[in-house]
Amino acid sequence: MKTWKWVASASAVALTAALTVPAQADVSIDDIVNDAATAGDIVSNGIGPQGQRYSTLTKINKDNVSSLVPAWAMSLGGEKMRGQETQPLVKDGVMYITGSYSRAWAIDVSTGREIWQYDHRLPEGILPCCDVINRGGALFGDKFIFGTLDAKLVALNAKTGKVVWSKKIDDFKAGFSSTAAPLIVPSKAHGPILVTGVSGGEFGIVGRVEARKIDTGDIVWSRPTIEGHVGSLNGKPSTMTGKKNETWKGDLWKTGGGATWLGGTYDPDTKLIFIGTGNPGPWNSHMRPGDNRWSCSRLAIDPETGNIKWGFQTTPHDGWDYDGVNEVVSFDLNGTKAAATADRNGFFYVLNRENGKFIRGFPFVSKISWASGLDKNGRPKFNKDNYPGNPKDSKDGKKGKAVFAVPSFLGGKNWMPMAYNQGTKLFYVPSNEWGMDIHNEPVTYKKGAAYLGAGFTIKPIFDDHIGALKAVDPASGKVVWSVKSKTPLWGGVMTTAAGLVFYGTPEGDFKALDATSGKELWSFNTGSGIVGSPITWEQDGQQYLTIVSGWGGAVPLWGGEVAKTVAHLNQGGMVWTFKLPKTVAAN
Repeated sequence: MKTWKWVASASAVALTAALTVPAQADVSIDDIVNDAATAGDIVSNGIGPQGQRYSTLTKINKDNVSSLVPAWAMSLGGEKMRGQETQPLVKDGVMYITGSYSRAWAIDVSTGREIWQYDHRLPEGILPCCDVINRGGALFGDKFIFGTLDAKLVALNAKTGKVVWSKKIDDFKAGFSSTAAPLIVPSKAHGPILVTGVSGGEFGIVGRVEARKIDTGDIVWSRPTIEGHVGSLNGKPSTMTGKKNETWKGDLWKTGGGATWLGGTYDPDTKLIFIGTGNPGPWNSHMRPGDNRWSCSRLAIDPETGNIKWGFQTTPHDGWDYDGVNEVVSFDLNGTKAAATADRNGFFYVLNRENGKFIRGFPFVSKISWASGLDKNGRPKFNKDNYPGNPKDSKDGKKGKAVFAVPSFLGGKNWMPMAYNQGTKLFYVPSNEWGMDIHNEPVTYKKGAAYLGAGFTIKPIFDDHIGALKAVDPASGKVVWSVKSKTPLWGGVMTTAAGLVFYGTPEGDFKALDATSGKELWSFNTGSGIVGSPITWEQDGQQYLTIVSGWGGAVPLWGGEVAKTVAHLNQGGMVWTFKLPKTVAAN
């Protein structure tokens, strides 16, 4: 069984460099809602709250992208160089990033020099399941806000890095942590609110979504993601999630999982928050008969009340750890307000984002074994013989029948965000082709202990590749093109109006592809594996491109036989920013 123990940070300090800080205006809710349409800043995770990761910029294009050169690079320094999964934010000439071990920086984008650094003091005994990563922060007003591995939210003064407020999310000793970028959304009743989820699904916690006041961090509403639990609104109990024991038997809903560990997106058209929920607890499905709502689901939540407006469960009665947390991306499909999500379970789903109705679903990875397809409502057609066996059916009751299931529990797509191009009308999905030997074991809940009831080994299913960046057509269900990667893809994707797609590989190559054909147009090796998400923005008439490099994340920890393919890769922590030489940019 995997044991989690990480070295704590020694101090919680903001180190301010002796630099002239660019003049900064406060970030407004209009700035965030309209982020996708403004080229001069990136003030939301996803390059817009809808999560399309699409830039309207065209100065870097197919004709000149091959001439990109580094503008500057900055080291994150120290010994904490592992798993840099952040997406940077940029406002008025200042870049904000987070790093492994719950750290944050402000950087002058003109020079690449550090303005301030914040190191969060981490206690001994934190329990992150999947490395000491952090996926980014949120900007609002004069604050930069991010979550920490000991399950806290910290608001920093964006100009100085000093702590404005710090709030406990929950007990890290019970397995709670926070790694996702918070989401800022408008609310008529409460003003702009800070929306966060929780991590810890492997420890028997119960997932939830919370809205907080940005000025103080105080909770406005809370919505549990497992049926039977009651939410809160303005400090009072509100409504129950679902109906107690409707799809959970006995008391197992009390430790039901459903962690909201990736955070959410927001659609200004429907005024809904979309968020995914993780695996039910424990992994051993024979212990929890029923669909186990609302684990492995996508939920639409009303930002005014925290009530669930609709839910769509991608893997009912999950037996393979197919978390349903992957991002829900709003887009328009032939006049329909649609949303798309690429699930860990290997299927790509297109939903009506107004009501959650199923429009279409199809495989985006190969050799899916646990289901033969989806029915007219999007419910999987289970292959019953691909469930891991019940330990009670074995002679000694200690190990159920093992099966080989595809995809592996790390998913056809894991956390790494896809992108949608409004011009090509294609999604660009960082996917992985792998399977796993998996069996069930007996398990009993114990606070702070891994709550799995399963054993597993991940294996590749092809000789020549594991990762594949795929261009997916949501209208036809076809994979238009695929670019193979020998190692697993674990970083995010961005696309632009110039017909480009940017992504990185574990080998450290930051690449630009033709969005129509998948042809590689440019590559730069950053020195360490890329598991972060790229951004692009314009400043002083010039387009810039940034990626944070630094190998780590879940693959080297959980990857089984696949982990051997990346064992030689070096950890790191560098911020790389690129531009065109002026002689090229002028053409």
